Amino acid sequence: MPLSAISAVSYNRDAATKGPLNVDLFAEQRQANRQRVAPLAVRMRPRSLEEFVGQDHFIGAGKLLRRMLQSDRLTSAVFYGPPGTGKTTLAHIIARMTRAHFEEVNAAAVGVSEVRRILSAARDRLEAAGQRTVLFVDELHRFNRAQQDVLLGDVESGLIILLGATTENPFFTINSPLLSRSQVFQFEPLTEDAIFDLLGAAVADAERGLGKHAIELTDEAARHLAITCDGDARRALTALEVAVLSQMDQHGAGSKVTVDLPVAVDSIQRKAIRYDGTGDEHYDAASALIKSMRGSDPDAAVYWLARMLEAGEDPRFIARRVVIAAAEDVGNADPQALVVAQAAADATAHIGYPECQLPLAQAVIYLACSPKSNASARAIWDAVRDVKDGRTLPVPRFLRDAHYPGAKVLGHGQGYESPHNREQSAETQDYLGVDRVYYQPTERGRELDMAAYLESIRRPKPD
Repeated sequence: MPLSAISAVSYNRDAATKGPLNVDLFAEQRQANRQRVAPLAVRMRPRSLEEFVGQDHFIGAGKLLRRMLQSDRLTSAVFYGPPGTGKTTLAHIIARMTRAHFEEVNAAAVGVSEVRRILSAARDRLEAAGQRTVLFVDELHRFNRAQQDVLLGDVESGLIILLGATTENPFFTINSPLLSRSQVFQFEPLTEDAIFDLLGAAVADAERGLGKHAIELTDEAARHLAITCDGDARRALTALEVAVLSQMDQHGAGSKVTVDLPVAVDSIQRKAIRYDGTGDEHYDAASALIKSMRGSDPDAAVYWLARMLEAGEDPRFIARRVVIAAAEDVGNADPQALVVAQAAADATAHIGYPECQLPLAQAVIYLACSPKSNASARAIWDAVRDVKDGRTLPVPRFLRDAHYPGAKVLGHGQGYESPHNREQSAETQDYLGVDRVYYQPTERGRELDMAAYLESIRRPKPD
């Protein structure tokens, strides 16, 4: 057989269980060449579960995914989380551990025809050798609904084990039938200490890292990179590599390289704030802002406001949420809150960013420090529910419009008593016609006075 033909044959990792052994004579050389030019973040990828850092909530000792891998009982799964947290790395570790055939594609680079080819080969492999296929789809959210449907039947039948990696919330971007057949594992940003340790390992590792060079990484510099990367290991390692290589180019190979704080700051530049204006970060940050104001924590509220503004959130969106919070969460406990919030919204529309952060901060702090009542909100919610679901109430005759010829004949307006013509302490008329109380003021702030007033004029309820 000619060498060109031999080199085209793939290497079978487990000849005893998977059939004849086919050897790629140049596989090691090609792998070495790829490793030599790969970025530091790629070279330093963990090769086993023991080297894997973070995500202890599902990959730690005795946790679900580790048990599944150790028993080779892997099922379809979705890896969901921010960049640089180990989704692709864990998929590669699984590729080394599983006895199944492993295929990897990027959803942005393949179409339906390529996916169908992989599925067809998986079917042939299962029928001929009894070997299942693990299909890893990076950036799974980039498949549209129709493309995802192509996978559904074979995932459901067990022909393939699907591993999907996504930075987007899978409950919004992945078909429900496909999601219901998969286990979702949410990846969290790596801790500052974990990134710090990874940087130290990269400096010390002579085989895959930077250990063959004379490098000094100060603790101050490493800590800065660990903080500024915001839990993204890839970004921290890339910045470290930039810091080292740029100095080698300047001072020459073989010279000692010191990565101190100024070099680290220059290498990673501005902190990248994770924020998707239409995704999880958008809604989660807005929720945090609202709940911090509702919980009377001005410090937390200002922090979430700053995070949203720095990430590029539309200030008008924030202003709308502040106005809503003023009416919903403060209400009549401090009616001035709505005035302050609306003034901040008007100022935001008028002066724009960055100056609008000043009135927005003022309004956010005012709401956080105000007494809270959602009595007005509950009143309208209950009333709307009755209007939608209950019997439509007729307007009592004495309340109907009487300003037209013939109204008197119909009896409209007769019996109406103007509150201006009766004593202040007199009972009110029954303006609704049914025994229903929607507004129940609290004993906080201005509503304490309103509750006392209503108590003095409300009609007694029948026994």
